[in-house]
Amino acid sequence: MRGSQFAELSAFVTVAEHRNFTKAAAQLGISRPSLSHTIRSLEERLGVRLLNRTTRSVALTDAGERLLADAQPVLDGIDKAIEHVNAFRDKPSGTLRLSMTRVTASFIVGPLLPQFLAKYPDIKLEVASDDTHSDIVSSRFDAGIRIGERIAKDMIAVRVLDDQRLMAVASPAYLAHRPPPATPEDLHAHNCVRLRSDWDGSIQSWHFESADRRLEVAVDGSLVVNDWSLVVNAVLGGIGVGYIPELLVSSHVEDGRLVRLLENWRGHVSGVFLYYPSRRQMPGALRAFIDFMRARCDAISTA
Repeated sequence: MRGSQFAELSAFVTVAEHRNFTKAAAQLGISRPSLSHTIRSLEERLGVRLLNRTTRSVALTDAGERLLADAQPVLDGIDKAIEHVNAFRDKPSGTLRLSMTRVTASFIVGPLLPQFLAKYPDIKLEVASDDTHSDIVSSRFDAGIRIGERIAKDMIAVRVLDDQRLMAVASPAYLAHRPPPATPEDLHAHNCVRLRSDWDGSIQSWHFESADRRLEVAVDGSLVVNDWSLVVNAVLGGIGVGYIPELLVSSHVEDGRLVRLLENWRGHVSGVFLYYPSRRQMPGALRAFIDFMRARCDAISTA
């Protein structure tokens, strides 16, 4: 297979998987016009239309469906062959594409990336943050990072962070004008900053446990956001009470910017897992990343 043919097939498969020229061009690292030219060249060389394009969508023709079915295993086989050769290198190399939630990217993975890239200079890393249900297979990600209950059953999942305790917190400025809650039920009298899940669009009640009781409190408040960072910033700004994973607010509690409430009550959010398709052989770059994250997150969990 000549180099130009391989490039054309790779471009076609990427467009076919995304059903979108803009997203495919971004993954390939080329401009959209250049990608369109490559697809047209492939169609002209084959003498058949592979894609039906409109201003809003891309669909495969029958010929395109057949080419995709035949070409995908070939390209996957080439990737696997290259990975086999990379196993003989002293250091892992290659491009690693990861999909993860925004809070994971901002608070867990993001701060560790300089250390990882310094340790593995031959690895190129691409991170996409997305709180919706991302299909890592069709989007050609090597792995994803999500909380446990949001991972499909056919994936291999590796825990990188244990379950996290939820803490009810508020700023000193907010508490200066109202008494702190003594029980979870007292939160009905407070302005609570709530989180809407991008996963299913729901606003969850707050669940609390003590030594002998479990409570579910449907809190209310003037602000609803869809990102943990926005919850933290709103609570720091004195808007109201937040119920936030300890990892995200412990430093603010330590420096006095936030006050922990309801210390005899706790909730939890499921642990964080890295997951990847079971049918894929694990690339060396992904193995290096998993080992790195487990070591660093073990240190976080025991700190």
